[in-house]
Amino acid sequence: MANRHTIILMQSSPNRATRTFMDYDSISQAMDGICGLYERKLRELNPTIRNITYDIGDLYNFVDGLADLSALVYDSSIHAFVPNDRQWIKQRMLQHLKRLANR
Repeated sequence: MANRHTIILMQSSPNRATRTFMDYDSISQAMDGICGLYERKLRELNPTIRNITYDIGDLYNFVDGLADLSALVYDSSIHAFVPNDRQWIKQRMLQHLKRLANR
């Protein structure tokens, strides 16, 4: 299940010009990509702080603050992309981060 082509569709503000997408080879890579976006935003907002930390609540606030966020995950059994909402993404991010923490 982890190695499924995933496209993240995102709109960072109400301005439609902020619509973009990110293409990943797996759900896990897509979750890393979203975390990376948040980490870049944190560094941008806090350029003088060397070690920035955050928790899952902070990450959820970032996700909820986006105007729109969804994921299209390829399902080879139906040869189509299945849409998933913001809540699904938040659940997958938590699972992903838990797996990383247990390594």
